[in-house]
Amino acid sequence: MRTLKQLNFKNERAIIRVDFNVPLNSQMQVTDRTRIEAAKSTIKYILLEGGSCILISHLGRPKGKDPKLSLEHIVSTVSNTLGEPISFCKDCIGEQAEAAALALKPGQILMMENLRYYKQETEGDFNFSKQLSKLGTVYVNDAFGTAHRPHSSTAIIAQFFENKKCFGGLLEKEVLAIDKVMKKGVSPVLAVLGGAKVSSKITIIESLLDKVNHLIIGGGMVYTFTKALGGKVGNSICELDYCGYALQLLKKAKQKGVEIHLPLDVLAGDNFSNDANQKVFDIMEIKDGWEGMDAGPKTIKKFHDLILKCKTILWNGPMGVFEFSKFAKGTISIGESISESTKGGAFSLVGGGDSVAAVKQFGFETKISYISTGGGAMLESLEGKILPGIAALY
Repeated sequence: MRTLKQLNFKNERAIIRVDFNVPLNSQMQVTDRTRIEAAKSTIKYILLEGGSCILISHLGRPKGKDPKLSLEHIVSTVSNTLGEPISFCKDCIGEQAEAAALALKPGQILMMENLRYYKQETEGDFNFSKQLSKLGTVYVNDAFGTAHRPHSSTAIIAQFFENKKCFGGLLEKEVLAIDKVMKKGVSPVLAVLGGAKVSSKITIIESLLDKVNHLIIGGGMVYTFTKALGGKVGNSICELDYCGYALQLLKKAKQKGVEIHLPLDVLAGDNFSNDANQKVFDIMEIKDGWEGMDAGPKTIKKFHDLILKCKTILWNGPMGVFEFSKFAKGTISIGESISESTKGGAFSLVGGGDSVAAVKQFGFETKISYISTGGGAMLESLEGKILPGIAALY
């Protein structure tokens, strides 16, 4: 892994692939600058080392040159976040773009227009990548959120820089954090998996069985296991086609010496809303007309005790319908337990859109060792895949 400190940026123009695919409101204002903050240290480092920065990113999924998805809307926010003036180019390839890049002096920052204005970006087009490469003299990838895509600006452009390409600070942190769980985790290693469907987590579960000592199953996935074990799930979400797989998984885990922990009880609702009537059921005895919506009190205690015993913890997916405040206790309790374990010296990694959203919503951001910025990229990493954007840097 070639990192920032292994390259000399003095008088170099660094093309930095950032992930500034940030949410905008109706006034075209940035509503969450987390991804911008995440790239700040890489950009600042290159400036301090005497280089200039050319920021390239996508925003949304435009069909053609959609002005609503122009990166020009975020220039002021990026400038305020970095504390540096930023110039903007209305294109990302061609004569105008190359001229703007060549005019940069050390210490200056230029942001290019939305890469996805060109369909060649998502197609991984060689010629488009070559044109992008003309903007700078060094390539830095700091966009973990897009590293799983074989796009021009992530997987193809790197080949034009041979020994003058490297991991950005954020990308380096992401890779090291995942390695700390998947390759170098201090035992006992625990994975907490939530979410609605077993089918969406099969490859992750299979990969984790070779890495962890304990696996907590929560969220909607639970009821497929309950049904497979002969329990009653009422109106709960259940993938009948995956009941056989659930039993195979339990058997496989036992063979590998991995303990799978399922809930003992469940907080159910009589309809899918925050105003639903609530009732606690044994996990094997959910009555018709009721659906599991959150972990029950016995489960919360069981999972808490386990989490405090573990030294390495991965959390991916909520324990219930945390978007409804009356059914958020299970997810909140997992966050509290992981925070307490982290305070006691454990390493904790949270990744995946819903679990990251829960961490932010319930105020655990500063209490977790590392929070991943990449949803799909994080999941594919957990599946054991080498991401195209990362492979291109080696």
